[in-house]
Amino acid sequence: MSKRKLTRQQQHRIQKVQDERLTRARKKDEKIDSKLEGGELGEARPGLIIAHYGITTEVEAEDGTKVRCHKRSNLPALVTGDQVIWQPDPQEGGVIIATEERRTLLSRPDSRGQLRPVASNIDRIIIVAAPTPRTPANLIDRYLVAAAHDEIHPIILLNKSDQLDQAPDMVQEMEEYRELGYETHAVSAQTEEGMQAIRALVADGNSVFVGQSGVGKSSIIAALLPDEVIRVGAISEATGKGKHTTTTAALYHIPGAGNLIDSPGIREFGLWHVEAHSLFQGFPELDDAAGRCKFRDCAHETEPECAVRAAVESGKLLHRRYRSFLSIRDSLNEVSMKN
Repeated sequence: MSKRKLTRQQQHRIQKVQDERLTRARKKDEKIDSKLEGGELGEARPGLIIAHYGITTEVEAEDGTKVRCHKRSNLPALVTGDQVIWQPDPQEGGVIIATEERRTLLSRPDSRGQLRPVASNIDRIIIVAAPTPRTPANLIDRYLVAAAHDEIHPIILLNKSDQLDQAPDMVQEMEEYRELGYETHAVSAQTEEGMQAIRALVADGNSVFVGQSGVGKSSIIAALLPDEVIRVGAISEATGKGKHTTTTAALYHIPGAGNLIDSPGIREFGLWHVEAHSLFQGFPELDDAAGRCKFRDCAHETEPECAVRAAVESGKLLHRRYRSFLSIRDSLNEVSMKN
């Protein structure tokens, strides 16, 4: 995505907003320091970030109570799933004073191409696909690249399995992903088919569900969390595309065991934060073949003695995965050139 050049007036307005925010943050820290010195804050204790509400963060204490907290301005941006240290404030809920080291961090670019953290300490990213609206394999591949880039275990979950007659080729696609070593499951949130296996899957650690709008992500979450109020989006009859129903990442405790983080719905998964040379992380089978190419800088298109192209032509590698690799790489190169 190319960066739009700002006018001098826009730059001045942005700088003014940033200066005002910095001034407020300094005043807030001065107030917090005063309370700390005066012994007005409670004892430091561990907590878990479970949601965001504007400038405040909802922290869950060890006893399960939830507290709205502000954070010190010297701390990095906090996300759902972060383990933090906070102190109770009798007047304003609490204050986050430190953060624990993250195991993993799931990030994605926003509409302006800026990389934004979504959730932390994720054990698995569950990619929800569906026959209606038909999830393109290239989009699944993009999720796999992002998961590999963030070093999070990916799982492909085919929802609406009772509607596969509308996209029968997805059965073969799922089998191909399994043969490549990816974990796959089929489920129908409407009929409950396969849901017991999913409940067992998410019963340990933190899981995050992602997927293009309309694939039934919210329906699956609602089935896993029957006591929570999860809005289920309807499919637009006019466009066939789902409507966004989630606005911020929130952590929920699954009855029995495990945590689930519901991330914002997205139509398209951007990979502007992934360098073209690291794209092979999401295409390990192509990476293995690329090591046998004659030239180290082989682009795997028209070069002589290209082991990747030879493996594709012989049927050892999937042609659609090869096309997907080239398509994603070209899009990354195009963005890089524009920026």
